[in-house]
Amino acid sequence: MTHFRVTAIAALAMAVLGTGIASAQTKPSTEKKIYCWNEGGRKVCSDAVPASAANSARTEISSRSGMTTGRVDRALTGSERSAAEVAAEVARKQAQVLELQQRRDLAMVESYMTEADLRRAYGERTILLDETLKASKLGLSNLRLSLLALLRQAGDHELGDGPVPKRLGNSIREQHGELLRQQQILLTQQQDRATLESELQDSLRRYRELKRDDTPVDTAATPTPPAAPAAG
Repeated sequence: MTHFRVTAIAALAMAVLGTGIASAQTKPSTEKKIYCWNEGGRKVCSDAVPASAANSARTEISSRSGMTTGRVDRALTGSERSAAEVAAEVARKQAQVLELQQRRDLAMVESYMTEADLRRAYGERTILLDETLKASKLGLSNLRLSLLALLRQAGDHELGDGPVPKRLGNSIREQHGELLRQQQILLTQQQDRATLESELQDSLRRYRELKRDDTPVDTAATPTPPAAPAAG
């Protein structure tokens, strides 16, 4: 009876110890790492990264296998961080512009069934700009004629050894200022007209590309090759 109890207790102890050993064997061990970085032109390695090297680029190495397990880039400087933020903002805006252009292209294809419809839409804007240019050129011509008349009057006063009246001088300055302003307006209108023409050509190019991509292949129009004659 006593022998049985001893054996049972021993078996229970072995079972408990065996469970503990098995648990210790299955419990994952924490693998230590070695960190290497450059400091003062030489390579330094340690199992801990000091505060002085916290912003330095470093390599992580397994202490068990000696293999590289990871790399950490150095921290960016203030100017580098600013440059990276600017580059990210530029990329974001470029993506927005591209997305907006794609939406416009899609709307263009959906709005105009044919290239003639697209040309007609631009034609209305072109006619309006051309009429505006004609009116501006006519106004400039009238301003020049009026200014020339005022200058002749001033010249007549000077030839007659008389002073140019103050009112006449003011009118000349006002007319000259208005002439310069209208010339600038005309220049802007001419630039708008050139931009519209460039926009039309670009829209036509994109329209043709999009229409070509969307055109289904007409298999019915493809001639079927004649059947080979039967061997006889």
